[in-house]
Amino acid sequence: MKGAEFAGIYPMLLSFYQADGSIDATMLRRQVELAVACGVHGLGVMGLGTEVNKLSTAERRETLAIVAESLAGRLPLSVTIGENTARGQIEFARYATELGTAWVILQPPPVSDVAEIELLRYFGAVADAVSLPIAVQNAAVYLGIQLTAAGLVSLHRQHPNICLLKTEDDPETTARLIDATGGAFRVFVGRGGLDMVDQLRAGAVGIIPGMETVDRTPQIYDDFHEGLEGDAVERYSEILPTLVYLEKSINHFVTCSREILAQRMNVSPVHHRLARDLGPFGREMIARCAQSLGRISDSLTEVPT
Repeated sequence: MKGAEFAGIYPMLLSFYQADGSIDATMLRRQVELAVACGVHGLGVMGLGTEVNKLSTAERRETLAIVAESLAGRLPLSVTIGENTARGQIEFARYATELGTAWVILQPPPVSDVAEIELLRYFGAVADAVSLPIAVQNAAVYLGIQLTAAGLVSLHRQHPNICLLKTEDDPETTARLIDATGGAFRVFVGRGGLDMVDQLRAGAVGIIPGMETVDRTPQIYDDFHEGLEGDAVERYSEILPTLVYLEKSINHFVTCSREILAQRMNVSPVHHRLARDLGPFGREMIARCAQSLGRISDSLTEVPT
């Protein structure tokens, strides 16, 4: 089955900006090197954590090109396609394919009150024009749109390259979805890594966490799959307070995750786009989260010349 080889920790790279508002290519490259050094199983880019909804199409392409060049095929790359038309998604997916992307995640169009059959046709049209394995992002909590299990199974039967799912659900919902779809999909769960051990127990094959915990999440996953569940739980408990703090909203997550990662990497100042107002106490909480996780060694983020 297409996509059967994909599993593990795929952290979603964060967007960083320079003072003039342009993409900070150096911070993208440093994140790639950090993730590889920490033993991740793949990388994710252009999802909600990469602020796909705050970037122009040109900036999305620029970001993807920087990441693909830096990664240089060392790990599989997953790219979220956030364009709001089927044609736009097809064009971006083809661009991602040219850059060596391993699989793509399709976000639903930003509409509401639309019949599920229309969404199935939308995703099907993209799938028919793209050669890569495809995941659908089924995340009503963030996107306001969610396909039914029956709709997902129908989509997979008609378009077999749609063989993965990206969800943002709690572990119980994950388990029910896997059961209801008869194991047709390999399920990756986001939520910043929250509940990741229980998500793996529920049958998820992969987790798409944030970058702020990238030095912990791969080992948690590996411990779990090596039968060291107690070690996985213990390691997870170290990052849980930070994950709980971050999981309030997408804009809260992106703003605070970027600040925490920057402090751990000793990077300042940090520039944002349409960021959440943190306030003095919010900044104190960010500092405590960063301190609890510890500083990341410069050697792990050194960009090859």
